[in-house]
Amino acid sequence: MDFDFSFFLLAASVVTGAIWGGYLLFLKYTGQEVTPDHQEPILIEYAHSFFPIVLIVLILRSFLAEPFRIPSGSMMPTLLIGDFILVNKYAYGVRLPVLNTKIIENGEPERGDIVVFRYPKNPHIDYIKRVVGLPGDRVAYYNKQVYINGKRIKHIPLGQYQGVGEGKNMTGAGMFLEELGAAEHNILIHKNAPSIESVHVIPEGHYFVMGDNRDNSNDSRYWGTVPEENLVGKAFFIWMSWDWEHKGIGFDRIGTVLQ
Repeated sequence: MDFDFSFFLLAASVVTGAIWGGYLLFLKYTGQEVTPDHQEPILIEYAHSFFPIVLIVLILRSFLAEPFRIPSGSMMPTLLIGDFILVNKYAYGVRLPVLNTKIIENGEPERGDIVVFRYPKNPHIDYIKRVVGLPGDRVAYYNKQVYINGKRIKHIPLGQYQGVGEGKNMTGAGMFLEELGAAEHNILIHKNAPSIESVHVIPEGHYFVMGDNRDNSNDSRYWGTVPEENLVGKAFFIWMSWDWEHKGIGFDRIGTVLQ
């Protein structure tokens, strides 16, 4: 997304904190006491009320978990349009908000992880894909098959996919169980869609990512790898799902742990 909500939260925290803190210093300097019936000016009252709320949201969103909404079908059938997910912000290290500078190391992506990252061609936009290639891997894609270091990734046919709501256009695509490292997940392949062929050797500090909807995903096959510094976090949970074209709230998807 183009609007940097983290910057807004940080700015709001600084402004409201400065107003409230400045007022307390003014009272101390002038020798005034804060009594239970003390009336604060309206601006100070608002700053006093909003500062702790904004600060707590900033801390939670920056260092623990951040919510995202799925806007496209590139990760179907794992994630559907209208799913609301939580992203673990400390899975791959703790970063400062806005600056995105890592201050604490805390693990690296594993093959099969679903990751949110800043799109390398436009860092103001967040993407979500699955990690397929790790640093040092040679990843090839041809005939709609993934090969990692010369070994073809196993696909088990599961029949035809039946899409619903905003994802109904994928009805008829083949659904397969893919074994990617320790992760098993479903993917979609449309036999009539054109197949891109690519070979990438993944540099150190970079990751090769793909969407589970293989014929409807703008991913590393087209624009290259994701630098480690672009990682936002690991998607792990669906907390809400909403699709007006299907049944509104998808109660059957709420609480889903992502694999």
